[in-house]
Amino acid sequence: MKKTILQNWTGEWPEIRSTQPLATGEGVIDEATFRTIEVAELFDKVNHAETMVGQAVLYRSLTRPADSLERVREKQDAVRELQNNPELKNSLQDLVNNAVEGEKSFYLLLFGQFLGAMGTAREENEIEGFGYVQYIRGTRFLQELVNRVKALQMPESTYLKGVLQKIHDFSSSRSYELAVGPAYISEQGIQSKTERKGKFTPAVIFRPTLFKPLFMLSVFAIIWFFLHIFPSDMFSFSKESIPVASIFFIPLLLVYIPVVGGFDRDHAIIPIRDIFRRSEDVAEALDALGELDELLSFGKYAEAFGSEMVLPDLITASHHKLELHNAKNPILGKSNPDYVGNDLGLDNARLIFITGPNSGGKTAFCKTVTQIQLLTQIGCLVPADSAVLTIADRIFYQAPEISHLDDGEGRFGTELKRTKNIFLSCTAQSLVVLDELSEGTTFEEKMATSITVLEGFIKKGCSTLLITHNHQSVDHFIHKKIGQARQVEFKGDAPTYRLIKGISRVSHAERIAKKIGFAKADIEKYLKKQ
Repeated sequence: MKKTILQNWTGEWPEIRSTQPLATGEGVIDEATFRTIEVAELFDKVNHAETMVGQAVLYRSLTRPADSLERVREKQDAVRELQNNPELKNSLQDLVNNAVEGEKSFYLLLFGQFLGAMGTAREENEIEGFGYVQYIRGTRFLQELVNRVKALQMPESTYLKGVLQKIHDFSSSRSYELAVGPAYISEQGIQSKTERKGKFTPAVIFRPTLFKPLFMLSVFAIIWFFLHIFPSDMFSFSKESIPVASIFFIPLLLVYIPVVGGFDRDHAIIPIRDIFRRSEDVAEALDALGELDELLSFGKYAEAFGSEMVLPDLITASHHKLELHNAKNPILGKSNPDYVGNDLGLDNARLIFITGPNSGGKTAFCKTVTQIQLLTQIGCLVPADSAVLTIADRIFYQAPEISHLDDGEGRFGTELKRTKNIFLSCTAQSLVVLDELSEGTTFEEKMATSITVLEGFIKKGCSTLLITHNHQSVDHFIHKKIGQARQVEFKGDAPTYRLIKGISRVSHAERIAKKIGFAKADIEKYLKKQ
């Protein structure tokens, strides 16, 4: 079951990047793929959310994307409705903008650290005094969220209806009733007005203020009673009586403030905030606000990207399919009109070999493919002229890893373990990118192992992209008419960053060595200086 953002925020203060990737085989992407395809950097580019919960929801979507075709289609329909209904979009944007400041006050109420009556707040998670201000502002945030949603005209898309319905449902909850007030402090704990109905047990009505008219009248009544028993001129109004009265009232005030404030904080504000923190209704309402903000963020990302953005056409098939036209990298292509787009079709030939010299754009293109697949599965627009895909149940990206001293396997064993885990977890609906195979062994063993592994992935039926300099293994499969071969294009010594048909048989190693100043001539020069 998906955790709400509030359930993820178990620490002392909310953390936007609180959702963690699932283990290999348990979610669409695992931790290694998350790092390799730079999901954190992708979040930074896509993120135009205004609220903290909106940013947390977007990060959760990218970390644990949906694998349900129906769910993704519903989100796409919501994005289209916002594109086609500016009035609705503007109303939701006003709602989100209004929530930004109130949201901060609500989190301070939920997670703030009380400093006491004499403390001075220096950090954003510290509360001065007894928490009255934070309570008033935090509960007002919940009330305004409900009121603004109720004022909206119900949208047409299923996803947006469901999101707004969460907030409508929250307005019928116990937590919302406590936020509206009054709340009662009783022997059974905090009770709402509905819970008090028909009950005659003693209870104190909580009001978030130090000024308690009934309590103060009771105190003065007691004082008046004692003065009638023990007459005194302490309260006669004259210049001479002021010092005497001050001696009585100032200590009374110094006692009154911490006693009343401390009682409210410990018996009302802290228990009510604990109810809010544990409340599924509050958590769902916050998630709904975040989901609205996330949808608006998709549109802002598309507007800021600077080139064509589309909602992919989603199809069903017995195996993973993907067709992209003029696809650009979602990170590198943003605000970069000169970025070179590429085409790719993954249909019946589900094995693609990508070869070519270093720095030609092989890795960037494969990350483009996986990032577009990921963005599709959170309902976002993608940078391409057109895109047609199936939903991937798993997205894997294997990149070279440095072996650890304690694993006892070396580079070959470390990478082969990763390949094995991917192989066992993928299905015909998966998208797999392998950046080289069988490194750290002899050429003959590398050839044999690579061919064996790739034949296994072919039988699995998933879409597999292999980045490789090993053109001999590519020749093996192309000779058998298995797969497609693509190479990065170079003109002279310069890459064009375009993918073209064919197999590259050069690596331009000397060009790279010269670029970084470590070619043969450079080494000779360094030796002469010794």
